Amino acid sequence: MTEKEKMLAGLDYYAKDPELSLEINKVKDLIWEYNRIKPTNLEERKNLINKIIPNIGENFLINQPFYCDYGSNIKIGKNFFSNFNLTILDEAIVSIGDNCFIAPNVSIYTAVHPTDPIQRNNQRQTAKSVTIGDNVWIGGSVTILPGVSIGNNVTIGAGSVVVKDIPDNCVAVGNPCKPIKYI
Repeated sequence: MTEKEKMLAGLDYYAKDPELSLEINKVKDLIWEYNRIKPTNLEERKNLINKIIPNIGENFLINQPFYCDYGSNIKIGKNFFSNFNLTILDEAIVSIGDNCFIAPNVSIYTAVHPTDPIQRNNQRQTAKSVTIGDNVWIGGSVTILPGVSIGNNVTIGAGSVVVKDIPDNCVAVGNPCKPIKYI
């Protein structure tokens, strides 16, 4: 099993594997280019983001700057909007549904770094997928941690840290993020 296969399976893998490093560096070059395209050149931006994130639906806008690790592990539905400074560390699958809107400075993490310093210093880690349902609004400066699922028709309040699953049809806020209202 390759290190990439281990990574995508949620198994312990070597994060500095040469093949993974090569792939991530190719994507970082594309992201560097994307973040330097004139903002009003929407067609060029769309074409390049399709190379970075090949699994993206119709009618999307990802404002610059944008950052991710692999891009190929991100799946985004139709009618997607993200504001400035979206960061997605996609060592595992990040699945975002239709009609989702993301405010500035949102971070979505899948990488799980060991708490054991020896293991961490040996560049060993795992990854857990993140799933975001349809019709979700994520407020500014939200952090979504590995392994979390956010249901359909959810609003996540600004500044929240999502550490556990959030059910459908609610407004959730806080650190840790919890539902405060059902809709």
